[in-house]
Amino acid sequence: MLRLLIGGRFLPNHKSNYFPNILSSGRFLHTQTSSSDDSWTNNRELNIDLLFHSCTKTHLAKRLHALLIVLGKVQSLFISTRLVNLYANLGNISLSQQTFDQIPQKDVYTWNSMISAYVHNGAHTDAITCLYKMLTFEVKPDFYTFPPVIKACRDINNGKKIHAWISKTGLEWDVFVAASLVHMYCRFGIFDAAYGIFTNMPFRDMGCWNAIISGFCQNGKGEKALQILDEMKFEGIKLDSVTVSTVLPICAQMDDMSQGRLIHLYVIKHGLESDLFVGNAFINFYAKFGELEISQKFFDSLVTRDLVSWNSIISAYEQNGNPDRALWFFREMQKDGFAPDLLTLVSVASSIAQSRDTRGSKSVHGFILRRSWFVKDVIIGNAVVDMYAKLGNVENARELFERISIKDVVSWNTMITGYGQNGLASDAIEVFQNMVEKNFVTPNQGTWASIIPAYAHIGALKEGQKCHSNVLKTGLILDLYIGTCLIDFYGKCGKVKDAMLLFDEVPKTNSVPWNAVISCLGIHGHGETCMKLFENMIESGAHPDAITFISLLSACSHSGLIEQGEQCFNAMEKDYGVKPGLKHYGCYVDMLGRAGELEKAYDFIKSMPLTPDASVWGALLGACRIYGNTDLGKVVSDKLLEVDEGNVGYYVLLSNIYANAGKWEGVNRVRLMANEKGLKKTPGWSSVEIDKRMEVFYTGNYSHSKCDEIYRELEDLMMKIKIIGYVPDYSFVLQDVEEDEKERILMSHSERLAIAYGIISTPPKTVIRIFKNLRVCGDCHNATKFISKVTEREIVVRDSNRFHNFKDGVCSCGDYW
Repeated sequence: MLRLLIGGRFLPNHKSNYFPNILSSGRFLHTQTSSSDDSWTNNRELNIDLLFHSCTKTHLAKRLHALLIVLGKVQSLFISTRLVNLYANLGNISLSQQTFDQIPQKDVYTWNSMISAYVHNGAHTDAITCLYKMLTFEVKPDFYTFPPVIKACRDINNGKKIHAWISKTGLEWDVFVAASLVHMYCRFGIFDAAYGIFTNMPFRDMGCWNAIISGFCQNGKGEKALQILDEMKFEGIKLDSVTVSTVLPICAQMDDMSQGRLIHLYVIKHGLESDLFVGNAFINFYAKFGELEISQKFFDSLVTRDLVSWNSIISAYEQNGNPDRALWFFREMQKDGFAPDLLTLVSVASSIAQSRDTRGSKSVHGFILRRSWFVKDVIIGNAVVDMYAKLGNVENARELFERISIKDVVSWNTMITGYGQNGLASDAIEVFQNMVEKNFVTPNQGTWASIIPAYAHIGALKEGQKCHSNVLKTGLILDLYIGTCLIDFYGKCGKVKDAMLLFDEVPKTNSVPWNAVISCLGIHGHGETCMKLFENMIESGAHPDAITFISLLSACSHSGLIEQGEQCFNAMEKDYGVKPGLKHYGCYVDMLGRAGELEKAYDFIKSMPLTPDASVWGALLGACRIYGNTDLGKVVSDKLLEVDEGNVGYYVLLSNIYANAGKWEGVNRVRLMANEKGLKKTPGWSSVEIDKRMEVFYTGNYSHSKCDEIYRELEDLMMKIKIIGYVPDYSFVLQDVEEDEKERILMSHSERLAIAYGIISTPPKTVIRIFKNLRVCGDCHNATKFISKVTEREIVVRDSNRFHNFKDGVCSCGDYW
């Protein structure tokens, strides 16, 4: 580069080699042969700023550096320090440090620049070391020195040392330094120290107020943040866009919509609505409360939009169950020239899962793979795993889960939840045990909320209780969602008293715990208690939602409370603004069907404002099976197979209806239809937990290690219960075989095998808990009542519909299931 200097000036044909965008346009110097050296130098001085700003790449910065050396300008401390900053801003901390080391006499500005350079590039330890050297050289720090160093502190011990130095220099009450200390102490969770510094400041500017509010907000201290906000308003300090965008998320997190609306009024009054940060914050805030129209208005009113604006509106629709609208905005965002980032793709992946768009999932996956985002960022990896799991493709989800190189706790939670959502509780438990046993990560709130339902699904009482014990150790027992999961767990394991005790402890700030306890009591047949709890819920101020009424209608169905069920259904929209959906109609039909009101249920379906789906027709077909109405069953099955011809369970129901009526031709015809479609009957199984081990039995199982003992026990039980009145009901045998064979088939049903195994494996009078994947058949239900009497045991059976507590020859369902 020295060859370019001839006679103290540059040759015109070489200027563009350095800075073509500046030099070739003649803005750097006016090259005229008649120009004097002095006039050229003055022009050159005026354009150095322009040269610095034009260096957007390291190689340009190095050329400028060489140029300044040639011109002798690096002897200027100011210019050298600017080079330190330039290299740091370009991400080359090595060249920044080399330049700094070559400066012979450094002032405080130079040291501050080097410290900031380290912090800017994530070299936090080097930043603190640089401060030590600065103090060693007896250079007095100023108020610009400490904020970046405070930010660099990775542990509180260094932070306290730096605070001590600040106190010695007398800079503790400088607003910039104090605000940095407030942020630091909040970051390390030492809120008393943060608030103490804030309250003792002789002068507090807007930055200080925002610092303390932000510190408390970011560390989950929302109530304290809002308290400081009130102090701020009381002292007459006006909120700015930073304050508003900081506080709104905490209002949403605390479900404090009224505070958010007050801030909205303040924003309107002070003309902050057009601010980009404020608008983005309100899009997210109102989306949290389902107020999508208001979110949309804020988005539409933004004069300029950034990527955050688009991500916010996409997320708003995705989180509120409108995936099609979210994906529409995704397309519009790209038309507007914005490229998606990681957060965009997280919302898009979730939207695709909600819309069941298998083709779209592959497009998003390919987009992510082409940018190598999957391996670079665990957040996007988790989102793709979640997407495939929600689409039911757990094989792909597991494969991608294994490819995440550094899994965080969310990764594990996502895979556990994915298996659980797809009914694969055993696989969910396997992932959880792998996570815990190999000490990959520490379970958090999300982990327990994912794994407890899995244990509930298979009825693993003792393993679930171990989870409860671990939750107690973490202090999360009063957390709303963990508490609700445990209520559901104990309810599904037949421990109603334990569920009610937990319900009394859990905060009841919304409908979630109420829904859980109503559902728990409903499946146990305590319909009247459910109705009383609903009244208490309304009195408490909790607003019922769609799930509340599904639980209530189901409870009325299982308890035969037709009148109360009708009242609930009619009050849903009229009194509580909850529009009935297909699940509500299905529960209502099920309630009428179980009560034997088959024609009324059929007329109700025909008058529905919605097109009946498989759940509605399936409920009526099940009732036809119970009451042996073959003619209506055939009509209903035709309707059912029009909307869902791929569910083998409906073919089984129709086959059972024909078998009960002795119409074996119909049985064979239905089985042939199912075979032609490649459908196979779901095998019935029952499980029982013995010594913390789940033993699973399939109907007709002869492979168990204690098979001989189990069948001997069953034969003995059959003899005993026949003596006291049990008569086998052969209508539940769907094969056209002899009576002896029919009795053998009934005796080999999975629930009876599990009961017999429980009896031979536990001490007398021990409670036996059985979990069955299908509805318990009428003959097994009757036989179990007799078995509970002759063995003097309580036998708890949870089938696919409800709980049955058998004791002294009586079932808690009152033979109504």
